[in-house]
Amino acid sequence: MFIDQAKIYVKAGDGGNGIVSFRREKFVPRGGPAGGDGGHGGHVIFRVDTHLQTLLDFRYNQHFKAERGANGQGSNKTGKSGKDLIIRVPPGTVVKALSTGEILCDLIHPGQSVVVAEGGRGGRGNARFATSTNQAPRRAEPGTPGEEKTLLLELKLIADVGLVGFPNAGKSTLLSRVSSATPKIADYPFTTLNPNLGYVKIGDDFSFVMADIPGLIEGASGGRGLGLQFLRHIERTELLLFLIDSTRENPAEDYEILKKELETYSRELMHKPEIVALSKSDLLDVAAREKLPDTLGESSVQIFSSVSGEGLQALLYEIKTKLEAIFRKRAIVDG
Repeated sequence: MFIDQAKIYVKAGDGGNGIVSFRREKFVPRGGPAGGDGGHGGHVIFRVDTHLQTLLDFRYNQHFKAERGANGQGSNKTGKSGKDLIIRVPPGTVVKALSTGEILCDLIHPGQSVVVAEGGRGGRGNARFATSTNQAPRRAEPGTPGEEKTLLLELKLIADVGLVGFPNAGKSTLLSRVSSATPKIADYPFTTLNPNLGYVKIGDDFSFVMADIPGLIEGASGGRGLGLQFLRHIERTELLLFLIDSTRENPAEDYEILKKELETYSRELMHKPEIVALSKSDLLDVAAREKLPDTLGESSVQIFSSVSGEGLQALLYEIKTKLEAIFRKRAIVDG
């Protein structure tokens, strides 16, 4: 089951209390204060685990508490610190404060770790308060409480190419043809109910991850159809592949509707590089196929058929060319 949102409660460990204690040794009449400090509470830490692909585990376990610190002991012994609680999450997890919506961290890289709730500090024992004028202090500090938070986790899939199109535009069929992914394929709307990822390899030296996003309809940004449920996954992609059914009455209008829905959801999506591709060309005659580029006013539109394979390699190499340009630009900026 694919789960991409979860609400959880986390509580870091409380700090242990410092204690009041005095040395009691034979032949040492004035042993002095010997109360130890309390141990620190454990932190709550999120860590990226690449073996996870969903937030399903958080549907059944929503409360997480780290270990508290032990109290101090006599003979100046510090209490044992509580163990940190490490919570493993899939790459692409965004952690937000539920009350404010503030983004606390964005977990992308394998092994990346972030402390989301800090453990409490251990209280000081009375040995810490001894001075030249107060050689037998009878005060100690309690430990401070660990942080507690209610968090909203959102998973945004990390993929290089995001497939955007109406239901039954051929997204799942394309993904199944170019990768080893096995999405559900059928001749009714909303066949794809969950995002699917596929690993695509071109030649011996180039590969990328393609995401099949459940089909959009007009009004999706306002909640129609599957609505906003999966639009967030498009935000992570480097390149948008608009897939238009070539057999539809007005492919150009379909393209504009899709663009408008993405813009309404997030204007930042409009700045992403894109490719426009017309699918199901095997269902058209030669004359109709030749007219297709003019219907969209796009000279660079790709025309292909996942069934017959016509134009499929050209589409993949166009994706490769675009991604290579994106990666080069990023390397220059980062370098």
